[in-house]
Parts: sequence; C-alpha cells; structure tokens
Amino acid sequence: MPEESTFFLPVRDHCHRNLITCHIEDRVVDAAIIMRDKLISSLIACDDDNQPVGIMTDRDLRIKVVAGGLDPAQTVVRDIMNAPVISVNEEDTLFEVLYQMSRHRIHRVGVVDRQNRLIGIINESDIIRLQNRSPQKLLRGIDEARTIPELKTIHGESEQLIVFLNHNGVRTKDLVRLISLLNDQISLRLIEVLCRERYNNLPKGFAFLVLGSEGRREQTLKTDQDNAIVYADDLTPEEVASIKDFSEGLIAALIEIGVPECPGGIMAKNDFWRRSASEWKKALNSWIATPTGENILNFSMFSDMRTLWGDYSLEQQLREYVIQSAREDGLFLAHMAANVCRFVPPLGFFGGIKTEKLGEHAGEIDLKKAGIFALTEGVKTLALELGVLGGSTYDKLQILQQRGVLSGKQVDDLDAAFSLLSFFRLRGQIDAATAGRTPDNFISPSSLDRVEKGRLQIALEVVQSFEGILKNHFNLSMLGS
Repeated sequence: MPEESTFFLPVRDHCHRNLITCHIEDRVVDAAIIMRDKLISSLIACDDDNQPVGIMTDRDLRIKVVAGGLDPAQTVVRDIMNAPVISVNEEDTLFEVLYQMSRHRIHRVGVVDRQNRLIGIINESDIIRLQNRSPQKLLRGIDEARTIPELKTIHGESEQLIVFLNHNGVRTKDLVRLISLLNDQISLRLIEVLCRERYNNLPKGFAFLVLGSEGRREQTLKTDQDNAIVYADDLTPEEVASIKDFSEGLIAALIEIGVPECPGGIMAKNDFWRRSASEWKKALNSWIATPTGENILNFSMFSDMRTLWGDYSLEQQLREYVIQSAREDGLFLAHMAANVCRFVPPLGFFGGIKTEKLGEHAGEIDLKKAGIFALTEGVKTLALELGVLGGSTYDKLQILQQRGVLSGKQVDDLDAAFSLLSFFRLRGQIDAATAGRTPDNFISPSSLDRVEKGRLQIALEVVQSFEGILKNHFNLSMLGS
C-alpha cells in the first residue's frame, strides 16, 4: 500500500485502548502523579457513573495550573479539564483524526465504538510519521494561510491531491469524504481571513449553512456553491445589513479561490437564500403547501443543511421544524417521492443502456440524473418520514435498515449501486481534470470494459427497482404518477 494510503486506514488499528482514567473531582496533584507514574501525557476524567466527560492534558497543567497560579492540591480536575472529549469513530480513517485535530486545535482525540462508548484514544505522536505526507501538509497549509491568494493555491492543490490519491488506490468513499472535509476546512479558514480583514464586528445570531451534497458531505470534483444563511429574528436592521454585506463578500471570495457559483443561484448572497428563522419557516410552509417541482427541490436542498460556521442552535431550530412539517404532511413526502421517480434510469426495453442521442454528450449518460439523484433523494425522503434529517446517504440507509423500512439485502444493493455510480462519476471527473477539461457528471458506457459495463447496468437496475419501492411505499398511484 502506498504511504499516502495509510491516511485511510481505520482508527481502530492505531488507537490506545488501555484507557487510564481519573475522577473529575480528583485533585490535580493526584492526577498529575498518575500521569507521571504511567508516563502518559493525558488522562480521561470520568463522573460518578464512570462515564468519560473530559480530558486533562499536560498542556492544561502547564498553562492553567502552573502559569495560571493555581494550587494543584486545592484544584480539582473538573476545573481545568477540556470537555466534552472530541472523538472519532473507530471505523473512521486516520485522516478524520487529523481533520479533528486541525479543526479543534488539539493534539489528541477520543475513539468511540458504534454505541458511542469511549474505547480508546489516539494522539498526534501516534501518526507523526505521516506529518510530511500530502494530506497533513495540505491541512497545515490551510491552518497557516493568511490571505485569499494563499487559499486559492491550496484549493488547487487539494484537487491535485485527490487525483494523486485516486491513482494510488484510495477508495471512492474515502476520497469523497476527504473532498468534503478539505472543502470545509478551506471555507472555514476563508471566513476567518475575511472576518479578520473586513468583518470584525459581525453579530453572533446567525449561521452560514451548506446545503445539498456539501451538507451531506458527498461532494466530488464537480463542486459548485450551495449555501444559505439563517439569522435570529431579534437582530436589528443594521445587524441584518452587516450579514448581507458579509454574505456577498464571502460568496465573492469563494468564487475567487476557485469554488464556482451555483448556476441556480443557491447562494447566501441572494435574498432568497438569506432569511431570518421565522422567514425560513414561512418559506418551508409555502413549499410544502404548493409541491411544485421547484418547491420540492428547494425543500430537499434545504433539508440537507449543515452549519459550517456560526450559531448552530438556529440550524437545530430549523431542523426540528423541517422534520415536524414533513411528517405532518405525508402527501408532501409522496410528492417528493414522485419527483424522484421522474428521473428514470436510462435502461432499454431489451437490456442495455440508453445514451444521449444528440449534442456534445452524444453517446454518454449523466450519472447524476441516471441514478445518483434518485438514490440520494429517495433515501432522504424515506428517512424524513422517520423523522431523520442530516448525515450521508449511507448513514440514512443504515437507519432505514435498523427501523425495518428496507431489508439488509436492499440496503446492501443500494449502497453498492450508489458506491459504483459515485466511483464512475469521480473517476470520470479525475480523468477530465488530469486532461485539463472541466469535470462533469457524464460518462460514456463505450469507454467501459465488459465487466464495468455489466456492473453499471446492474446498478441502474437497482435504481429502477428502488423507484418501484418508493412508488409502492408512498402509494404514488393515488397521485396519478
């Protein structure tokens, strides 16, 4: 395996599982003695139920106790620990560890299992051998960037990194996750630069949301902007005006560093995608009451919202409203499902794959319209019916299986189809980028070998079958669909 691919090994194989703990009410001096005797640089602090609630590090001892002039014999661990423990899942990759360390400016993270129980810890020294490899270098470059031109350079380097890792055998699912994490970190750093240079007096009561595939963390190389802003209802007109000014500056800066604007205008600089919390609720009510194709797509795009920067409580408020509104109007969910089923997979009556007949894409199919859209939107619709919002398509599939909506075989088939379509989509975009062309969602079946073409056809058949499931589940025949 190439050295760069070690970034995508699971955390479970590299974390320390022999956790050494203390009580949150232990004296700092006693906890420090444990750290000295065990030759460790941190301690997990637990409560009366032996549940981990924080972490105390040697850095806390230096900065908060020694430099802060506290008496270690009179100070308890609770007073200086960091809480909660930033953690990753044991199935996550080492790159996720690096991302969390970079995002939170920390040197160690906890490791949890599928039941969210803390089972280990991993620190920077455990992966120090990777610090000179490309992903680590890129993350450090993002952290150290001070100007928009620097971030523009890094954005271009991130695309080159994806091309390189793909050629070295990294899985598509990991590459898609990496693209999203890098885009997040670049955008966050850009916001920090803008706030320092131009917008240092912004109000606190608003959030910058990313939507669509970015909200689901399912981006590929063909990534334009899909974002919005929500702000608190009690802001003054002057504060609202400052947010508008910030949104226009941010979108312009994203374009400047290489993130194209959304062709459909789904950007926070536009009034339609920048509203107060109450105005967003009115918009959601309007979309649900009149389920036209455009309103369904707007609702669907917005329901993938994720706070990238700002007041998360505003997203949470809207998230709960979306779930409540969707579940109270089952007919709207049926209209969402019907909209999905309008995107019919390009399969011929006697087998084979139908391609575009005319134009620049003659002989090709659009993978997004052929199957990716139906899978992401159909799975989202089923999940919304359960009151589940957020997360990736894979996350939602697991929940749908757990709740008995889909069988294990159906979930396996859908996951395999989605992974294959995403693989072909990303590979085609990487080939285009390598050749100096603009990446898109099209692929020519004639360019595939016999095995690949057969797998593509099976994936499209899975999409077709899934649309049949949606039609039955939501009784779409009652809508005349």
